[in-house]
Amino acid sequence: MVVTSVSQTTTVSVVTPKRRSHDLVVVANRLPVRRSRDVSGERWTTSPGGLVAALRPVLENRKSAAWVGWTGSTEEPPPAWKHEGMLLKPVALSRSDIALFYEGFANGTLWPLYHDAVRTPEYHRTWWDSYVAVNKRFAHAAAEVAAQGATVWIHDYQLQLVPAMLREQRPDLRIGFFLHIPFPPSELFVRIPWRRQIVEALLAADFIGFQASLGAHNFRRAASQVTECSTRGGVITFRDHTTRIASFPVGIDVGRIDTILADPLTGERARQIRESLGSPDVVMLGVDRLDYTKGIEVRLGAYRELLAEHRLSVENVVMMQIAEPSRSNVTGYAEIRESVEQIVGDINGNFATMGRPAVHYLHQGQPLEELVALYTAADVMLVTPLRDGMNLVAKEYVASRVNNDGVLVLSEFAGAAHELQEALLVNPHDVEGLKTMIERATLLDPDDVRRRMKRMRRVVRRNDAERWATAFIEALEAV
Repeated sequence: MVVTSVSQTTTVSVVTPKRRSHDLVVVANRLPVRRSRDVSGERWTTSPGGLVAALRPVLENRKSAAWVGWTGSTEEPPPAWKHEGMLLKPVALSRSDIALFYEGFANGTLWPLYHDAVRTPEYHRTWWDSYVAVNKRFAHAAAEVAAQGATVWIHDYQLQLVPAMLREQRPDLRIGFFLHIPFPPSELFVRIPWRRQIVEALLAADFIGFQASLGAHNFRRAASQVTECSTRGGVITFRDHTTRIASFPVGIDVGRIDTILADPLTGERARQIRESLGSPDVVMLGVDRLDYTKGIEVRLGAYRELLAEHRLSVENVVMMQIAEPSRSNVTGYAEIRESVEQIVGDINGNFATMGRPAVHYLHQGQPLEELVALYTAADVMLVTPLRDGMNLVAKEYVASRVNNDGVLVLSEFAGAAHELQEALLVNPHDVEGLKTMIERATLLDPDDVRRRMKRMRRVVRRNDAERWATAFIEALEAV
């Protein structure tokens, strides 16, 4: 997910929290801050990320909130400290934990499996053992800071065992879990050797949220298949404990994007981008983490064929592809980078002309300010993952089109497709269909463009990040 926000810096203020003193505890793989050092000492900077932006309003409305997570470093973490009025409780991860828990089980087993096994998952007992050990560490940290009867919100695939571990230590807590990535069909999920352990652990939560109704449906089927639970609609009962499940599509920080768009420098930067690309008639844009689930290779391949068939021409169309570096140590990521860069080189070598590239490729992350300028400059946004829980880039692009112009080409297999029905929806596995839709995006009638974008903007602005977080917390606390 490529979402950023303005960084804020604070010096470390170490505190000794009262045991079990926080009424809302967020448990996520990462803390909402990053450590940096300069001549003045150690500082903590607010991390870029959609989750941080989404939860900030909810956390600010609480008298006492805490966030449990990893610092992002294998160095010894500091004691718990206060940051912007919230307690941060760090969990230590060693180099071995990173290799086995994070790069191994989380991203070598669960990530590909949950994304429809677009790459073959690996199953190693040492990875699983590390996953169990690290989840115990997170659960223990959450148990230490949660007040009696507190609400604990656990996030994502790295921490699926925490609900049961936390329930065992603190049966007084109200526990919610949200999965930010897809939950796979049960036919795929049952391949995992530890399928029962994962499902049973999740069923210790009071409420489980998914990005789309399909994820909730898949989980309900998997739970019925691997446990002796009973299901009725959105309620699953297992060992006398009831768990409610529902879909809560994640939104974006629309207000932050509005602020960036109101800055005259954003419009000027968008004009500079178009000029630097040779002022083409059509600018197409892709913004992704460099990940094999994002369909970057298929997208570039379709563009190459359109150029070869003279259905598009570098005289009036240019493509920009931003590929943010990601998980370089995980199996398959070095290969995807090499493959993407080979395709980019092939396209430019065969179709570019002097001063006019066919593809402008950047293997680097961009701040949100630059992304919004890119969204403003782009006539066509290509969001074509093979599988994606939501894909907030699609929503960011829509939020940036204040004139109701611009065309979104969106994969049917992104969670955002359930909300953004007015996009040009495409099956990214169908190369001919993808080519047709990309070409259609460059030719769409302006009135049709405005009609589609206006409806999508209404959806994105209504279902923003704050509404998502508030709705989940309210649903959890109503259980």
